[in-house]
Amino acid sequence: MYFISCKIKSMYKQPYSACLCFCALSLTSYSGITMADDQQQIEHSNSSHNEVIVITGSRQASDLLSFAGNVDRISTEDINSVSAAQPGDILNRATGVHIQSNNGMESLPSVRSPVLTGPGAAGAFLFLEDGIATRSAGFANNNALSELNLAQASEIEVIRGPASAVYGSNAVHGVINVLTKAPSDEGDVSLLFGPNERIQLQGTLGREMDQHAVSGNFQAIEEEGYRDDSGFTSFKVNGRHDYEQGADKISTLISGFVLDQDTAGFISSRDNGSDCFSSDYADENLYKDRDAMEKNCDDDAYRKWSSLRIATNWQRLLTAKTHFSITPYFRVNQMEFRQHYLPSKAIEENGHYSLGVTSNYYWQIEANLAFVMGIDAEWTEGELTQTQQKPDSFSFGKARQQGIHYDYEVEASTIAPYIQGDWQANDVLKLTASIRFDATEYRYNNLIADGTSKADGSSCVNNSGEAVPCLYLRPSDSDDHFDNTSTKFGFNYQFAADTALFGTWSQGFRAPQTTDLYRLQNQQVVGEIDSEEINSTEIGLRGITDKLQYEAVIYTMTKNNFFFRDANGLNVTDGKTSHQGLELGVNYDITDNVNLAVNYSYGDHEYEFDRPSSGVVKGNEIDTAPKHLANTRLRWLPTTSTSLELEWLHMGDYYLDPANEHKYEGHDLWQLRAAMQLTSHVNLFARIENLTDEKYASRADYAFGSYRFFGGQPRAIHFGVSANF
Repeated sequence: MYFISCKIKSMYKQPYSACLCFCALSLTSYSGITMADDQQQIEHSNSSHNEVIVITGSRQASDLLSFAGNVDRISTEDINSVSAAQPGDILNRATGVHIQSNNGMESLPSVRSPVLTGPGAAGAFLFLEDGIATRSAGFANNNALSELNLAQASEIEVIRGPASAVYGSNAVHGVINVLTKAPSDEGDVSLLFGPNERIQLQGTLGREMDQHAVSGNFQAIEEEGYRDDSGFTSFKVNGRHDYEQGADKISTLISGFVLDQDTAGFISSRDNGSDCFSSDYADENLYKDRDAMEKNCDDDAYRKWSSLRIATNWQRLLTAKTHFSITPYFRVNQMEFRQHYLPSKAIEENGHYSLGVTSNYYWQIEANLAFVMGIDAEWTEGELTQTQQKPDSFSFGKARQQGIHYDYEVEASTIAPYIQGDWQANDVLKLTASIRFDATEYRYNNLIADGTSKADGSSCVNNSGEAVPCLYLRPSDSDDHFDNTSTKFGFNYQFAADTALFGTWSQGFRAPQTTDLYRLQNQQVVGEIDSEEINSTEIGLRGITDKLQYEAVIYTMTKNNFFFRDANGLNVTDGKTSHQGLELGVNYDITDNVNLAVNYSYGDHEYEFDRPSSGVVKGNEIDTAPKHLANTRLRWLPTTSTSLELEWLHMGDYYLDPANEHKYEGHDLWQLRAAMQLTSHVNLFARIENLTDEKYASRADYAFGSYRFFGGQPRAIHFGVSANF
């Protein structure tokens, strides 16, 4: 493990002293959702249909066929087959999901949405580990999926669309919940070699001892990067302890993550006087120039990131009709990186730590009526500093000063009671309803001079030496409150033993991120932002048989107070967008040894307001919102010891700017996977990425008069060996 340990070092101003105090707190009582063996139930037969159990949609173990709402489930088999390094490797198998890869471990998510970017994107999705959010709601990050150990999960469940009535803030466009493995006596280890000198080592070790069971997982990756000076090392670890005695189940999970990355930014088609690269390709086709795409024009960019999460879930069966679950948790997250995508190239240091609790009480009032109710609460302390190393500059009316731009602390608290009910109206019709109230408070403390001066209170100057406001606006100290109510109503009509019609009307919201409120610019107004809100209606058809499982959904959503940054670099706080689409997921066993999986989505995402200065016109398509996404996989088991899988990923074309004047043509990628069992304990596996050697952009946009691209990985071979014991 030398290639990991040599790069783990102290990176931040403050130590993890808070981590130590929680070790005593993690065993105290308070809330939570199911986190123990219920999550490991996958499929079993009953008299009427092949039952599939899901967790995420209702915070309780539920039969998928009778669930009112969409759920996509990535199985253990798929997770083991892919052995993901980046989030998109595995999550792009889910219907309506596309994770756009940037550089290293960075990515941008899309779940029933455009690929959202910028300061307003971070809180549009909620990422969970065993039902507990990996970050505090007001301190989200666009790249937060990188923290999760996706390659060693038991299952991954995806809810498309809003789920705030169940989970609260940030569950706007979707929820991704990673379910960890229950401990067992089985263990495994695998070693994978890939392109760009990638080495990926991961393993699991566990033991069952009467009422106790313990396990540990780890994944270590070192890669030099497809582009110049863009290598990274990543280390993830999970430790889990389960205890069961009588009516009690207690499960404790500890998760850690460390990333040390040299970052490569966009390759721009605009001539900025840089000698980084030259190309004969037209601007819109620059991504086809492999030599250009391998360059790194931001060789001083980097990202250093670490996090730790601890959660203890206690479940108790009270009577045959009642039980409760309580999960206290602690998290700490620290990050430092260079903002290579901004003219200032400033360094941002941010971090937060949280103490929280989730809880629920289940009451089966009658055979056909049940309620779940509880209170979730969280307290967070966060901080952010932004510092420019470059000398003072003045251009296009903006003064960017050397030194500190922002230095502030935020103390945040949230309390959220909720209740949900299920009523089995008759043998075939089930009705469900949920309501939740979230009260969020931010107590903001600015640590340098208020306003648009330099950190010491002096003025910036223009090129003539005249005093002018600096670009960066720092609000004065404040307490800010956001109250949000979210509801959900749904039905499930099971008109056959293996077929059901379902529908939901639901709301989602996102309380403003702390960076939305307190990292402003000099033409913006302090305190004008409200919570982002979305209303969604969907109707779907689901079927589950021994050989076939499918789900087809149509939906429509409207989002208000949409937050984004316009072409002038200013925050838009009152945008409105609409989203309609169709989603189809099919998994079919053609024969005993041939399986076909198809995931397809069509989405129409449009602006519903005008802002001419940003190129936004009502009816324009939202940029980076492909209408068509598809992932199709054909798996063949030619013998009992070998398997082959051919995967096709289709990305439709999409506009690169709000004015819909520039477009990326999309791409089609193929992957081939193979595995062979040498002995009962040893397996070989391999895959060819980008089988046809397609020249494509893993990310494309248009800004500041320039096409900008991240070039996609050329054809590459991955191979490895695994052993179980």
